[in-house]
Amino acid sequence: MDTGFLITAFVTLFVIIDPVGMTPLFVALTRGIDARRRRMIALRACVTAALILIVFAAFGEAVLAFVGISMPAFRIAGGILLFLTALDMLFERRSKRRRSQADAADAEEDSDDPSVFPLAIPLIAGPGAIATMILLAGQSEGTEGLLLVIGVMLAVVGLALVLFMGASLLERALGATGINVITRLLGMLLAALAVQFVLDGLRGFGLAG
Repeated sequence: MDTGFLITAFVTLFVIIDPVGMTPLFVALTRGIDARRRRMIALRACVTAALILIVFAAFGEAVLAFVGISMPAFRIAGGILLFLTALDMLFERRSKRRRSQADAADAEEDSDDPSVFPLAIPLIAGPGAIATMILLAGQSEGTEGLLLVIGVMLAVVGLALVLFMGASLLERALGATGINVITRLLGMLLAALAVQFVLDGLRGFGLAG
């Protein structure tokens, strides 16, 4: 498979999942929890999210075919969704929404274990990540291509796990300003990638050269 595609897949998933921007939320969701249990929560959240994304990568296109949605149409819709996500990142709406989801989970009785909700769903394996996995799987060729896309996703989720494990250190190193700067840079990159998805979809309909 083209190395450029793998790089694009990694960058897209990294920007969508946003391990750096999610790390402070992980700290907030696990505050007051001892280090050993915090590591277990991080591992459970990442494994759950990875399994969800693998399922959608493998069967998402078949589901689209079943309901009569073409891949070019889904690429356009996915590109628009990714662009909206980029706008959220650029104007901090994404962080505010994630904090609201975290606060909502914190108010629940079972909020002492946030690994499945909201960490795995919707923070890691959210709508944007799911749409991206389906789009990338649709662009890959055969079983080997699918496995490579899954491998890229596992690398990104694995990076999120590493950052979660060292969340406190990263938070102190970057600070609020550093995290905001990184989030905005990733948002600009995601906006460009989203436009590319839309152009690919239009090309599939013969509307773009």
